[in-house]
Amino acid sequence: MRFFHAALLVSVAAIPLAAHAAPKKSRAQAPAAAPAITVKPLAYTERTLGNGLKVYAIRDTSTATVAVHVWYNVGSKDDPKGRSGFAHMFEHLMFKATRNLVPEQFDRLTEDVGGFNNASTADDYTNYFETVPANHLERLLFAEADRMATLVVEPKSFASERDVVKEELRLRVLAPPYGKLFALYFPEISYTTHPYARPGIGSLDDLQAASIDDVRAFHATYYRPDNAVLVVAGNFDAKQLDAWVDKYFAGIKRPDRSIPRVTVAEPPRTAAVVRTVYEENTPLPAVMISYQIPPDRDADNAPLAVLNTILSGGESSRLYESLVYRDQIAANAGTFLDSKQQTGAFALYAIAAGGKDVAVSETALKAEVARLRTTAVTAAELSEAKNQILTSAIKGRETPDGKASTLAAAVVVDGDPRAADRQLAAIARVTAADVQRVARKYLGDHQAATVRYLPAKPDAKGDTITIAPTVQVAALSAPADITITTPAAESERVAVPAPSAPVQAALPAVSEIRLANGLRVVTVERHDLPLVSAVLTVPGGAAGDSAATAGLANMTAELVTKGTKTRSATQIAREVEALGGSIASGADWDNATLSIGVKADQLDKGMAVMADVARNPAFAQDELDRARAQSIDGINVSLKNPAQLAGYVANRAVFGANAYGNLRGGTVKSLTALTRDQVIASYRAHWRPDGATLVVAGDITPARARALATQYFGNWTGSGNSIAASANGAPPAPRVVVVDLPGAGQAGVVIARPGITRRDPQFYATSLANAVLGVGFSSRLNQEIRIKRGLSYGAGSSLGARLQAAPMTASTQTKNPSAAEVVALVLAELKRLGSEPVPNAELQTRKEVLIGNFSRASETVDGLASLASGYIATGVSLDELKRYPAAIQGIDPAAVQAAAAKYLDPSVASIVVVGDAKLFVDELRKTYPALELIPATALNLDSPALK
Repeated sequence: MRFFHAALLVSVAAIPLAAHAAPKKSRAQAPAAAPAITVKPLAYTERTLGNGLKVYAIRDTSTATVAVHVWYNVGSKDDPKGRSGFAHMFEHLMFKATRNLVPEQFDRLTEDVGGFNNASTADDYTNYFETVPANHLERLLFAEADRMATLVVEPKSFASERDVVKEELRLRVLAPPYGKLFALYFPEISYTTHPYARPGIGSLDDLQAASIDDVRAFHATYYRPDNAVLVVAGNFDAKQLDAWVDKYFAGIKRPDRSIPRVTVAEPPRTAAVVRTVYEENTPLPAVMISYQIPPDRDADNAPLAVLNTILSGGESSRLYESLVYRDQIAANAGTFLDSKQQTGAFALYAIAAGGKDVAVSETALKAEVARLRTTAVTAAELSEAKNQILTSAIKGRETPDGKASTLAAAVVVDGDPRAADRQLAAIARVTAADVQRVARKYLGDHQAATVRYLPAKPDAKGDTITIAPTVQVAALSAPADITITTPAAESERVAVPAPSAPVQAALPAVSEIRLANGLRVVTVERHDLPLVSAVLTVPGGAAGDSAATAGLANMTAELVTKGTKTRSATQIAREVEALGGSIASGADWDNATLSIGVKADQLDKGMAVMADVARNPAFAQDELDRARAQSIDGINVSLKNPAQLAGYVANRAVFGANAYGNLRGGTVKSLTALTRDQVIASYRAHWRPDGATLVVAGDITPARARALATQYFGNWTGSGNSIAASANGAPPAPRVVVVDLPGAGQAGVVIARPGITRRDPQFYATSLANAVLGVGFSSRLNQEIRIKRGLSYGAGSSLGARLQAAPMTASTQTKNPSAAEVVALVLAELKRLGSEPVPNAELQTRKEVLIGNFSRASETVDGLASLASGYIATGVSLDELKRYPAAIQGIDPAAVQAAAAKYLDPSVASIVVVGDAKLFVDELRKTYPALELIPATALNLDSPALK
């Protein structure tokens, strides 16, 4: 929550985590082709209040929710001199007290009624957004107006949130591999004059230097109605909305002073810049090349968006095909199209494949840029990129939150509510000549700023990358008339309005049939947008892997999309992405899936590819070798991340030699040993129609779904004997394990134990106990660790839903010296759940959290397909889609306490801490003298002993 992010359009060719005939034509007639689909323009109303507040409304009565967005035209570029990261830190403080609201009451008004709230800080804006049941709209408008006008800033909250932001910096920048490259060095090397050069997350020193007076001055200067945009989207009455907006916002005073604006212009880069750095915690070398681009409102951003997608939009993109797939010189390659109000940045990057020289990747990136300048892109590439952008735009408008965000960004970044629709129209008109023209205009060799990011080594002397001394930053001048707001006495507070009558959500229609070959076909109808998601799920999950073959199920699933008898891996990617769609495959613990998402008018073509992939995978040796190398690179990167590594170790500690103790994606050792024969045997055992289910969700009828399933899967037959996963044996004794990762920016803390099966009658009660513990911002773990003590950016817990007893896990990240304290706090909360009943009021809020999360998961077609396939994989009836809310509401405190005592008892839990051990191990040993200390270099994840 309160997540920091830059507003980037990111395309990535990501590191993977870790005898066949073409289908015969069925006698079923192919459905007629649907007409081409376009994106409907956003239908909104707009008005401006007398105090300057711009108000936009998007009415949608098909939903039972409403989204409220307030965007302020102030961001990281406006951070005062000597206060980098200030706008972001201030964003955190906006969730504290106001004159009429107590700290964290926003969470009471949103999360506790089944909604959510969050905020983000970009270079140009800070936005606050909530989605709640529609009958809570007035309450949110009251609260947003109250924090705009009467924010309370006091020492305790200020100090706590400053500590939280420091932990966020450690989590996002200092702990993960490449955190510095993307969060710090990218902006710092991209600008020499404009304050965009300063990283939005700030620095530890600048955060420490900030004062309460700075906060009050910042709020008075920028948080005013004439510097804000209010967008409401969802189910509401238009006249009532206007009345509420007038009631709560119209009376907020517009200050009689101007708003400071950044007017600095970034000069064009006329000579190439190259910097080399050597950094700890860098498993593979990387390179990034940044170029300047015009403001987002510039007409050239349409061809730049198409260029960006051609370079790195999916597995048919140029960077993936050349660097990752064909030449195998990069484990990961991608782009950032970071357009802004003023000069933006476009960057390409590559993380070298294991054993490969990053200089080769740099040369390849430059060659791809040069090719854009010298040779026009093909008509096929142009069409594919436009289709991908179109589908992404439709998906971005599936929910009230997505619609509100699209409109608000257009207003704040471009100054035009119609900008998003106009940009889509402009993209449709882009030609190959336009793409070549902008490549020549903005992506010249002399316009590049390059960072070579290399692993640290003794005596290596690199360059220093920092904010250029020529960057122009203004000090914050405090207004003379700042009003210091204090909380009203309880008797004087204006009460939060009561909710109105609830709006009932429309449940999706679910139907199913079974084909003659045993294939189960499930249709989940959602007709509000022309999107369809199809998921084929089979029972070949990672639980069936042995320790020696860990990763086999996932490798088998991934390889089905890497070539058939009639299509190569590249052809599969090109065909699907040319439709504007996506195709993916992988294995979870109890099942494997193949999914495709397309616009409804492209479903027939998409299903043809999906069926060929599912039925006729070639499993070519070179594809296995390529996927193996990519997976090993991904594992090696993850082993440098304290949180990920702690999760791996905890899994092995909890389950030992049992199947759930393996790494789902495999280890370096197990992946190296996998053979093509094993992959083929795994496929034949699990990818069979008699054990498979095809879920089709979205803008489709059951009759059309049946016709397509019959046409493409009706004559599918299995060719091997199905194999069930072996049952887990007794879990090993709990352990306390410390993995020493010297120089780690944070400590990853995981406390885990065996949990419960998904079909156990106590599953919902246990889920509710887990929600009390660690689901949501208001959960007990987050309250104790983040809100009260500022020891982490966030703390939470999870309960697996599997066929066999899945892990129950509590986890967080914290600065190394506080690791022992955090362990104690987590254990105390686990014990409390089983020893005393949860108060009814608290329990009801957690019920609303679970029901709200469930409802939001079903707002999109991808979410609906995922929910249904997840139920199928764990043997749960699809009737649960309708019964879930009532089932959760029916659980009482006694049931929760009993479930917690049985399934959350920490006495059988293992404790894992991964970090710089010298900073916390002595303190931890006082409580756990028998703890195991294992150097990261000696860790053996293939062995239950871990060494």
